[in-house]
Amino acid sequence: MILVTGGTGFAGAATVRELARRGKSVAVLSRDASKVAARFPGLTVEARQGDVRDSESLRAAFEGIETVINCVQFPNSPIENKGKGWTFEQIDYQGTVRQVEAAKAAGVQRFIYLSGVGAAADAEKHWFVFKWQAEEAVRASGIAHVIFRPSWLYGPDDVALNRFLGFARWLPFVPTFGNGKQLMQPLFVDDLGRLLADAVERDDAIGHTFEVGGPERLSMDEVVRTALEVTGRRRFILHQPAAFGKLLATFLQRLPGPPLTPDAIDFITHEAVADNSALERVFAPKLTPLREGLATYLGAGK
Repeated sequence: MILVTGGTGFAGAATVRELARRGKSVAVLSRDASKVAARFPGLTVEARQGDVRDSESLRAAFEGIETVINCVQFPNSPIENKGKGWTFEQIDYQGTVRQVEAAKAAGVQRFIYLSGVGAAADAEKHWFVFKWQAEEAVRASGIAHVIFRPSWLYGPDDVALNRFLGFARWLPFVPTFGNGKQLMQPLFVDDLGRLLADAVERDDAIGHTFEVGGPERLSMDEVVRTALEVTGRRRFILHQPAAFGKLLATFLQRLPGPPLTPDAIDFITHEAVADNSALERVFAPKLTPLREGLATYLGAGK
């Protein structure tokens, strides 16, 4: 059986659906197991309850599992909430360490980890450092493993591009932070789901780390304009200085459930491009162009 941790989230749900489509036996780890059936109507998936902040809950959840696909993200990522333990350190790093320990105890045969482009030991931003440390925990586990580092993800359930489009429904402009020139390599979430499902059976991928981005490199402004065109809307993009966003976020982060933090501004204005060369050699994937991916779930007026 394959366990997708974070399986009710954005990337995790796409992976669960792809595995189910292939007829695989799939379990989904969630902090609230009752939500799993609602997330996957019509699919036969097993719900397992567990929290990556609680090692004891993971021990039971990992029993009888052959492959783990770790797609865990904390709620409202990348906006950290230290009061609830929803941080890159607690969830991305420590949460992966706990999963690795549970996987070893359960005799898991393969561990697939969803990291991120930019992960590095000497990265400037702490989220990339914690992603790297999580990768290192996976590499040192002794379990056959595959690591993916996706670029900027989009799809029906994303909370990034869809947020911009939400503004376009009732404003004559789309507000963004930064100058909109940062390069992105938008990756359709269904493409990532297929790659994660492929990695379950590809022995030639074991022990490797793959960066993965979409087939186009576009500026953030080009991404937003393409999405607006697909929806049939004409809006201008209102650029707000990142410094202003960080100043605003300095006050907002003090709220009980912070809607924004200065670090989140850095996260969303950072470039996200990938080197797909290793991915092409092993998987040779068919990656979806942005306009084609958007057209699968957006239409004029939506």
